[in-house]
Amino acid sequence: MTALPAQTPSADGAPPHDPRPDDEAAALPEEEQERTEEARAAQRELVAHTPGFILNQAASIGGSLVGGAQHGVSGGVARDVFMGRTEIHHHGPAAPAVHASGEIPGALLDELAAVFVDGPAFAAALERLREERVLVLAGAHATGRHTAALMLLHRLGVPAVYSLSAETSPAELAGRLTSPGGHVLRDLPLSRNRPLRETHLYAARDQLRKVDGYLVVTVENSPFLLGATPSEWVPPDPAAVLRAHLTGRRDADAEDLLALSPVRDFLARGAHRPAETAAFAKLLAAHDGSDDATARLVDFGQAAVEQQCREWLSDPDTSLRDKAFLISLAVFDRAPYVLAAELADRLFVHFQRLQHPEQPPEIPVFGLSADTRLDRARAVGEIRDEDTEWGPVPQFTAYFRKEGTPGVLLTEVWTGHPSARPALVAWLRELARDGRPVVRTRAAAAAALLARADLPSAVALLINGWAVSKSFGPRVTAANALTLAQLLEAPVVLRLLTQWCTDGHWARRWTAIRALGLLAPLRPDLASPALSALAARARTGSSGKAEADNLVESTALLLSVGQRRGEMLAELVRLLHHDTAPVRALALAAFVRACDNAEEGALVGWYAESGMYEADAARDLATLWRTALGDRAHTRAALDALHTWVRVAARRADAAQALELLLPALVVTADDHKRLRHELHTLRAPDGGPRPPVADRLLDVLTRTTETAPRSH
Repeated sequence: MTALPAQTPSADGAPPHDPRPDDEAAALPEEEQERTEEARAAQRELVAHTPGFILNQAASIGGSLVGGAQHGVSGGVARDVFMGRTEIHHHGPAAPAVHASGEIPGALLDELAAVFVDGPAFAAALERLREERVLVLAGAHATGRHTAALMLLHRLGVPAVYSLSAETSPAELAGRLTSPGGHVLRDLPLSRNRPLRETHLYAARDQLRKVDGYLVVTVENSPFLLGATPSEWVPPDPAAVLRAHLTGRRDADAEDLLALSPVRDFLARGAHRPAETAAFAKLLAAHDGSDDATARLVDFGQAAVEQQCREWLSDPDTSLRDKAFLISLAVFDRAPYVLAAELADRLFVHFQRLQHPEQPPEIPVFGLSADTRLDRARAVGEIRDEDTEWGPVPQFTAYFRKEGTPGVLLTEVWTGHPSARPALVAWLRELARDGRPVVRTRAAAAAALLARADLPSAVALLINGWAVSKSFGPRVTAANALTLAQLLEAPVVLRLLTQWCTDGHWARRWTAIRALGLLAPLRPDLASPALSALAARARTGSSGKAEADNLVESTALLLSVGQRRGEMLAELVRLLHHDTAPVRALALAAFVRACDNAEEGALVGWYAESGMYEADAARDLATLWRTALGDRAHTRAALDALHTWVRVAARRADAAQALELLLPALVVTADDHKRLRHELHTLRAPDGGPRPPVADRLLDVLTRTTETAPRSH
């Protein structure tokens, strides 16, 4: 990693003050220290205002906030507790709905087969699948391996192909293979705590022989295939994909189409993802020989966007104000037009000062209409509802016709016109201090794009200055920028965050800690590395109060990772048993903080919907609850969090059932029993009214466990 300067200008251009770690509390005003606890609010703001093309890099987005969709589960469950061991008995469907599989329509498979191209590794993979019945297909992101998996099964001539839920764990795999035919498990998430072992594949193969079935599991290239030898997927040649989509054309016509100049240019650029090639192929197949059809081919793809952006910025006939608007629109693409226009004029002022420092900057009060400016920018506008803290508000929203334009344009400004950097940096610093969340978040998103293009310069000129600020807002902007830079796969960002977690500057540590908490829900595969970095900081035992609170908040955010919540609970339990006292305290405090949340998608909702049906997750959650309730430093906070769960249970039947099943696992001693009984008995409604009826039901559950509860010593 390129060494970064320890001393860089602050967001306001002043030399940074680098206080010692124990200067942290003095550096933060009291109101700023209080605001550091608003991690969940910062997470919502980041997701709400980040451009969609960045968030789409994280496949986990969905469901309530982040981390995947929520699922309901049918069937009854009973739980028994014997000497600290929890046994779960399921009554109803053999598998909960969260692991349901479904048959892929045959028409869809036939449609794919009509245009599918084998690729160089397909024949060997097909032969291996035929012999072994189970195949792991590994390859890079977006190389078409899922389509290849479907076609492998289709070529075998199986009567049906079933799609298994990605939430199926390796240990559960064999139990899901109950039907004859083909099965595909798409993008199985693997980690150090959830590897795919050869024993899992042996068990699956035995089951497949019994039902006359076949299975293909697709994964990204992963170090967590222990003993399992994957088939490496190599995508087909783009030219072959184009030919396959020209079915129904005479050979002469197909060759004429492939000889078109836009097609040759497309193939010459190379490195196309299969989905992009397929999209271009459909456009080519619809070509009717007209000038308009040829123009559509010319306009397709990244090269056309790159050329257009270069022409905009280098054209001497395009005014400085028009160029400022183009750049502003790139930052505020699919945001209200008025923001792009208003803030474009601020950027225009910075450009004027840079180009003509001897002249006072002037902004025309009136100018071109919005329609004319957008037309010149090859952009369009429409009325859309924009979310505000008061509810949706209709706004005229503007965006480029070609989706890739914002990233390409900002990258071209940053790397192709370095003389514009001082004005662009000053403008983005200004946006980071704006009072509107959308403006601050878009400044962070722009910095992330610049970091992907040139990380050392973006960190030195923008992100580090925000990160070392005494003010809360710029530090959050820095954390957001680094989070989004990682989503864009900017190089070495994760290493930078890990280093900053133990940096000598308290504000860099704060920024890195917050960024790791924000990042993990968006990239669940990074949850474990994030927890390791946060634990490493806690292990030093030298954090001030504000930083300690930030550590707790950021670690609690890791438990909002949908498919990885069970894994995170297991990691926290491991920290309880095998780490230092400060790390154990962090694990308990973060768990309690995550529990004390009744928002949509919170831990209580996940546990009621799916967590209680997962034996390992249910056991680990009970362990953490029991430990937190019994630890004097965390008892009060844990009881308050339990109040939150009871109040959620008062309005959700599934949460009430989950809490009834959890409660006996929390009673190990007579003191546990007394503590819980007292809290439930004295619980009142949030408005001070009588305790909710669900509390009486839980008291009955405690009463039934009295005879088996051990006596306190």
